[in-house]
Amino acid sequence: MKLYKSIFGVFALLLIFSANILAQDTEMTEEQWEAQMANLRAQKTALTSEIASLKADIANLKNTEVESYDDCMNKLYDMLGVTPAMVDNYRRSINSLDGKISAQQSPKTDRQKDLDALKMNKMSALPEFYTRVHKTMQRDLDTWVDTPPEINYTVVRGDHLWGIAKKKEHYGNGFAWPMIYKANRDKIKNPDLIYPKQVFKIPNLTEEEKAKYDKIRRNYKPAPVQ
Repeated sequence: MKLYKSIFGVFALLLIFSANILAQDTEMTEEQWEAQMANLRAQKTALTSEIASLKADIANLKNTEVESYDDCMNKLYDMLGVTPAMVDNYRRSINSLDGKISAQQSPKTDRQKDLDALKMNKMSALPEFYTRVHKTMQRDLDTWVDTPPEINYTVVRGDHLWGIAKKKEHYGNGFAWPMIYKANRDKIKNPDLIYPKQVFKIPNLTEEEKAKYDKIRRNYKPAPVQ
């Protein structure tokens, strides 16, 4: 009803405005006045026809049975040849992989293979999954800078395990030196004795190991000076 009132309101204002112009224009001839009236009658006819068309559209919409969301989704599942249980499993797979990507669980190449497998699944075309699988998760993978599991470091004169571990490009924490010692037991007989030109593996720390050695550093209290 609001739509009808708005249309008729506009039409009424148009008539009033036009009548005022005609009344103020003392120079208009009878032929010009009749032409203006004919134009207004044509506009009225067009508006009336549009109103009738809108009424018909409204009536059709009222008579149209709208399917529920669940019914629509079930039809979509039928088209893909999948069941709600299969969709639930696929959803869990996506959530699991998304968590691994967010945590950057290496190797990155394996995570890409997992995502590619999800993309190949026809269920990735479902509206619930498409953007996440084909765009968001791939973007997160693309921005993931995959670091090698370990790097090599050549010992120079004056080095010691504490100092090597404390380097910013390594751990930035001297207390993590045992990680270097453990990774190079075949080359280091005594952790207090290392030699120039020895090549040591510097393994990456896991999040748990980082937390462990950070805690040790925070809690360390140097012995008082005598």
